[in-house]
Amino acid sequence: GSDPRIFPNANRPVYGSINDDHDGGESDWEYTETGATNRYENIFETEREYNATVDPEQEFYLEKLKHESKKLGQFRATAIAGNDITSSCLYVVGIAVVTAGKLAPFSLLLVAILLYLFRSVYSEVVTALPLNGGAYNALLNTTTKGVAALAAVLTVLSYVATAVVSASEACEYINNVWEEIPIFWSTFVVLGFFAFLNLIGITESSVVALMIFTFHLFTLLILAIASTIYMATNTDVLVSNWNNYDSVSGSYVLDLFYGFSAALLGVSGFESSANYIEEQKDGVFPKTLRNMWAIVAVLNPIMGLLVLGVVPYTQYVEEETFILATMGGIAWGNGLNIWVSIDAFLVLSGAVLTSYVGVTGLIRRMALDRCLPQFFLQENKLRHTNHWIILGFFAVTASLYAIVRGNVTTLSGMYSVAFLGVMGLFAIGCMMLKYKRNDIPRKIRAYWFEVVLGFIGVSAGLIGNIALDIDILAYFTIYFCITFLLVMLMFSRLFFLKLFLYFVKKTPLYSLIGERVKQYALSFKKLKIIYFAKTDDPAVINKAILYIRDNEQTMNIHIVHVYEPDVGPAPKLAEYVELLDKVYPKMTISLDLVQGKFSPAYVKKISKKMNVPPNFMFIACPDEKMGSIADFGGVRLITH
Repeated sequence: GSDPRIFPNANRPVYGSINDDHDGGESDWEYTETGATNRYENIFETEREYNATVDPEQEFYLEKLKHESKKLGQFRATAIAGNDITSSCLYVVGIAVVTAGKLAPFSLLLVAILLYLFRSVYSEVVTALPLNGGAYNALLNTTTKGVAALAAVLTVLSYVATAVVSASEACEYINNVWEEIPIFWSTFVVLGFFAFLNLIGITESSVVALMIFTFHLFTLLILAIASTIYMATNTDVLVSNWNNYDSVSGSYVLDLFYGFSAALLGVSGFESSANYIEEQKDGVFPKTLRNMWAIVAVLNPIMGLLVLGVVPYTQYVEEETFILATMGGIAWGNGLNIWVSIDAFLVLSGAVLTSYVGVTGLIRRMALDRCLPQFFLQENKLRHTNHWIILGFFAVTASLYAIVRGNVTTLSGMYSVAFLGVMGLFAIGCMMLKYKRNDIPRKIRAYWFEVVLGFIGVSAGLIGNIALDIDILAYFTIYFCITFLLVMLMFSRLFFLKLFLYFVKKTPLYSLIGERVKQYALSFKKLKIIYFAKTDDPAVINKAILYIRDNEQTMNIHIVHVYEPDVGPAPKLAEYVELLDKVYPKMTISLDLVQGKFSPAYVKKISKKMNVPPNFMFIACPDEKMGSIADFGGVRLITH
């Protein structure tokens, strides 16, 4: 409520605290009105006037079933992320044999073991919080918004690096067939082409993804069979490579470690399935992880072994980028070389499209959560696509490729740092979920040793990639700092606005723009945020208010309490909310009493009636009776 204190003007210094803004006894512009108490005895009343037979709970259930029937099944869901993860073997095998030498198959096998640990980690987090957003969503619901933003920035950088590396590698493979096509300039064309496709609204179709995925696996199967036959009939190649290919680093232990670190690039895409969990049918997500793990665990080590048995080691460095096409050419002539190159171009281009689709969804979510400027949400009138996100992503990817002058090794390293950072944060999110949210229902639980070992493995891989090429840290730091600074400016914009007003309030500029700046600050501080209070425990409500104060730019909080008619509202709730409203004079804390049974249907109706999107509605912790948190449409959990 409003603060009655008197601020004396006598002997005031010209500059005081930035929280002081009093001119001639004028009350502080940040102090707000007293909160109100509202009662809603039947929020479904209007609908029932028109149709007395409407049952909101049944209506919600039928709508859920209808939506469920349109969701992705196991194979189509696997194909979308599978294109990303299986396309990486086209370049990671070459990187592994150059980095680890003849121990490349063992390095690739170690990666498969690490990925097995992360199957459980991802499954636990995503089945507990089955909402789009991956690591960002996991940390948003278990830690602070700032930590979640860190994961989001790393994910964005991962998408940036995915697009650049995939486009560059696609052009390397097509240049392997037609040397007239310049790799450097054609990479810009590929990035620009998919930006254009996204601008006109063509996104990744699961059916097309499944077709590409099937064709790609068929190509790799033919390549494996042809190479196995060649290796069996020409064993001298494997013997020569094994006996003559000395340690790359001077130590076989270091070869294995560096090979493992570099080969982690081959599991990028494993996290992609978590970014479209809401579009998958119930129970499909763990199956997509199982399918992708099985493919990577079998495919990558075998391809590493076949390269040792088919391609002479003297060609590894020269043919690193398109080594699988080279292997096909040796094993079964130029025809298979061309086939693998065209397949590589298609599937790697598909990974570029996946990056555009993924980054658009993530940036939209961050803008909706007010982590990024609202202009990112603007849609063009012709195709209703988010043109600023798409054009911005093209500008960043193209500039990065130009800055490193097409050095795909450096790009791959930066890609690995960002991707491994996301995996590490996912492991941290799983730990936080176990520690702070252990009572949330979930279908799969990872053992603590799996989470800890997974985190140690990812950390070791991160150190190894930096040790391989220290320059990648510089490129990564530049882009990370720029992106993170933008996000942090959005988090602290109120502070900077107050700082600006503090320095200009004794200048003529204040009279010109001071009031306008205040109104701009108030425009986003007046936006409503809802906290669903189950009981009248003042300590719990106070912690929720503190969380909102520290993580959201608002001063308008509505405590919503849903109670059943035969029980009545919590007896002391109104009294405590009134007290808390006085404790926080710069916030308007109101109480809304809703008669009914707390359920997803009621939450959806409250969201519509009070004009508050679900991602600005908070709940302490769901229980088994409430069902899945996904049914609540994006309602966030407050950690306490």
